[in-house]
Amino acid sequence: MIPLSVCIIGKNEEKNIERCLAPLVPYGFEIIYVDTGSTDRTKELAAKYTDNIYDFEWVNDFSAARNFSLQKASHNYVLVIDCDEFLTDIDLDGIEHAVNEHPRGIGMVLRINQCESNGKMTTSPDRVERLFHKRYYHYNYTIHEQVCDINTNSTYCERYDIPLTLDHVGYVGGEEDKRRKAERNNELLFKEIEKHPDDPYFYFQVGQSYNLINDYENSYIYYKKAFELPLNTEELWVQFMAVTFINSMTHTGRSDEALELFEPVYSCFANTADFYCSMGNIYLNLTNPQPLKAMMEYVKASQCPEAREEGSNTFIPYYNMGIINEMLGNVPAAINFYQKSAAYHYPLAEERLSVLNRQC
Repeated sequence: MIPLSVCIIGKNEEKNIERCLAPLVPYGFEIIYVDTGSTDRTKELAAKYTDNIYDFEWVNDFSAARNFSLQKASHNYVLVIDCDEFLTDIDLDGIEHAVNEHPRGIGMVLRINQCESNGKMTTSPDRVERLFHKRYYHYNYTIHEQVCDINTNSTYCERYDIPLTLDHVGYVGGEEDKRRKAERNNELLFKEIEKHPDDPYFYFQVGQSYNLINDYENSYIYYKKAFELPLNTEELWVQFMAVTFINSMTHTGRSDEALELFEPVYSCFANTADFYCSMGNIYLNLTNPQPLKAMMEYVKASQCPEAREEGSNTFIPYYNMGIINEMLGNVPAAINFYQKSAAYHYPLAEERLSVLNRQC
């Protein structure tokens, strides 16, 4: 296995730090923990798993803290994780093979986000950039920091998947916790917008903060500001924004506007189940709905091998195909799709099946 340093920053993470560090120890990684001002037992607990504990004075800059942790790593290849992320699966041989094939690329780990909304738990997988050579890359942006080329600060870099999975619990918490987090993030993001008014990334992240607390009106406003600026549609965050922007418009009754914006640039984003589902939602929610076009988008979504949001390639398109067939009067086909969706224990599909079965 290539020598690897795991770099972690944190503050007041006593409830998570042991669960984060313990799974790393058996693999012999160098563990670097940088503390940004804990007043609880985080550092004491971290010391049970590593001697490499450093203090960093918080300067409202996540990248500065991240880059400090990279400086403390004795190995060139670093794996960056957060205190609320826990290693659940890893293939060391597979990682070494991938790194040898892409020595100057950025390794993308699979992260399973545990999400809580209105007391209901769901999961949402995504790929995040976490393994790289510290001589080639560092972090940029004070908040929602990005891995960038160390010479150009560009985020447009070679990326590849590595066989490593993290369980992420950062989105688990009550609505008040989410609101406080959104307010904290936006305070920093608005400062970045003052300094970089033409950078769409910061408007996107403000939109994300509002999206986290289901404030779709404000998320729409900031996604739109980002979308009106020059964008590189090959960037991962731009691809993701297309989906969240559409969702904010469908939630606020702007599906007609969404179609005007995204139909001309469809080919730039038509590569994920999540986008296909979002386009299907547009067609279904137009002033004059187009159910057959919506059906085509949901079929495409169901044929994708992976999805960012849980169910975007399975029970969500199946359920919506059931809705469309029911709208068109094809009840047997609707039941078939509801059954496919209900096989994943999707409650909306189970509810429609129950209603239709009582009618038959």
